[in-house]
Amino acid sequence: PPVPVGRIFEKEYPMAEAYIIDACRTPRGVGKVGKGALAHLHPQHLGATVLAALRDRNDLNTADVDDIIWGTSTQKDKQGGDLGRMAALDAGYDTKASGVTLDRFCGSGITTVSLAAAQIMSGMEDVVIAGGTEMMSYTAQIADPKKPFMMDAGNLSLRAKHPQTQQGCSADAIATIEGIDRAAADQLAVTSQERAAKAIAEGRFDGSIVPVRDPETGELVLDKEEFPRPGTTLDSLSTLNTVFDKFMEFPIDDKGTTYGDMIYARYPELKGKMQHIHHAGNSSGVVDGAAALLLASEGYVKKTGMKPRARIVATANIGDDPTLMLNAPVPAARKVLEKAGLTTDDIDVYEINEAFAVVAEKFIRDLKLDRSKVNINGGAMALGHPIGATGSILIGTALDELERSGGRYGLITMCAAGGMAPAIIIERV
Repeated sequence: PPVPVGRIFEKEYPMAEAYIIDACRTPRGVGKVGKGALAHLHPQHLGATVLAALRDRNDLNTADVDDIIWGTSTQKDKQGGDLGRMAALDAGYDTKASGVTLDRFCGSGITTVSLAAAQIMSGMEDVVIAGGTEMMSYTAQIADPKKPFMMDAGNLSLRAKHPQTQQGCSADAIATIEGIDRAAADQLAVTSQERAAKAIAEGRFDGSIVPVRDPETGELVLDKEEFPRPGTTLDSLSTLNTVFDKFMEFPIDDKGTTYGDMIYARYPELKGKMQHIHHAGNSSGVVDGAAALLLASEGYVKKTGMKPRARIVATANIGDDPTLMLNAPVPAARKVLEKAGLTTDDIDVYEINEAFAVVAEKFIRDLKLDRSKVNINGGAMALGHPIGATGSILIGTALDELERSGGRYGLITMCAAGGMAPAIIIERV
């Protein structure tokens, strides 16, 4: 008989499993025209590169793909028009494979995986691909240098309720409030470079990186990380000038309102006391890249004989202060751990995006984490942060490390503009 209204909420019903079958990504290219190897390519081609790799590596019948959920933050011009669907068509996928593209700013690449898992766990879909693309070399070309990008898009009503500044200014504000100094930020940046160099030298990324080739000639464009600076030291970082103290004075409207005013509107006590600690060396790198993960249901796995690499344990989303903007990863981690019934000690691998050094440093301090478990193979300060793709990259990186080290659980999270953070926990199979 039909379940009475409300009865379903009185009883727990088991959810289906969502498995990660595979994960791959492009190398990250320097995100500057004339300097980056990928900068001349179309964003759809980067997406098509990883989608084609998932198909070929797993002998995937693309007609079985129920949906492709893609993350791209700046959805404009070449990066507009539902990049996920267009990249699939460019990769030669069956036209039955649908696609949708979303934007949760930096958190887009985790959100795509979370939504893909939810579709499978709910029983609505069997095969979903999640991923993302961002070409920061391209977004720099289409940006108007005289018109600063504001999260509120010029909505003065919203600005009065939740003033939102430039992210680097937020990072320095957090550092000031938390008492995190430049020495700690620079040390984390050096550690990131050292760990990335070690990971690259030992081939830890080799199983996930897909070479990018020219779509016309087939010639190799890039097959290795382009951004890292393995010779970085504390001494070399000490020569770099801070950046966001200059941004604080940048006018954002005709009235002369500045990025700094956005912070002081909410935190007037910071005026005259801001400690600026971030610079190019301890902030995330500007790069181009794409990543994709293949997720499937238990039924599809049994039917095809595919071998899962991991399962999705729990996902979570949370918001925090939009003005400070970058503080949500800690509550997001706590929320997803509670959902999973786990503690911080149960997690073997943490990936927290190094948007700025203060984000990762605060994450480690607040959760009292063992630093040897966090960003084991380096982070965005060394490797770069292709906005809409980074979350998917980090999930793949965590999975690779779990397999390499024999760990069980990985937790991945990152800050996102607007004061948000998605989080996800995976378990190695």
